[in-house]
Amino acid sequence: MAVHPHYGRVLWMFFRNSLVRELTFRGNFIITVLTRAFWFAAQLTLFQIIYRNVSDIADWSREEYFAFMATGMLINAIVETFFMPNCANFSELIRTGNLDFALLKPIDTQFLISFEKMNLAMLNQVLLAGALLGYSLYSIGRLPQLNEVAMYVLLLGVGVAFFYSLMLSLASTSVWFGRNQGLYDFWFYITVFARYPRSIYVRESITGNLLSVAFTYFIPILLVVTVPARVLLATLDPSSWFAFVPFVAAAVGLLLSRAVFHWSLKYYRSASS
Repeated sequence: MAVHPHYGRVLWMFFRNSLVRELTFRGNFIITVLTRAFWFAAQLTLFQIIYRNVSDIADWSREEYFAFMATGMLINAIVETFFMPNCANFSELIRTGNLDFALLKPIDTQFLISFEKMNLAMLNQVLLAGALLGYSLYSIGRLPQLNEVAMYVLLLGVGVAFFYSLMLSLASTSVWFGRNQGLYDFWFYITVFARYPRSIYVRESITGNLLSVAFTYFIPILLVVTVPARVLLATLDPSSWFAFVPFVAAAVGLLLSRAVFHWSLKYYRSASS
């Protein structure tokens, strides 16, 4: 008779194990927190300097852009806390043959591979981004409505799901390439476009328009950050069709990434074979 694990308890166990690991290596935890705080301060300082010379960037005021920046940081912090350590470790599991043990466990393999390790030091980025978001809304003088906050939180989850699906798909190629550091780096090269609002790409240049089309309709990384920020700032109607593109992209991405993951496992040769 098959044993069906309680996934909530398993997830809590993963979290507890990760917390113990972080507390065991406190020096590394502190360095990670300080490093991310420095990166946050550097980004903030950079755009403070830019906005001293311009009043807006492609119709984004200083406060609105900080809200956008905070949204991107929130999504990335969650992805880097829960999924990045595991996807980065997937090729190592294949190389050492430890993936065999994951396949034998009475639990969904994708769940196990995705959540086993957590980089809890990255959660400080959530606090910093939350503080920046609060400052932005206070500076604008805007108090979001409850439905806007609910939609914003939902869209944050959609953004996390989309980035996770992209990362998992790239990690799955480790089955064929063994070590796919180049493709894994490709995730960073692609997602760097999401650090800037979609409107800055829509300009007269052919390159900007091509990037806008490619990363809006084919790989919609420009929408998964821009749309939630726009909804919270009330510069986009939550009921518009544009606001639902990220939902479709995340759903398709999750389905495709799961299919790619299980398809890749069919080609995995265990350490005993």
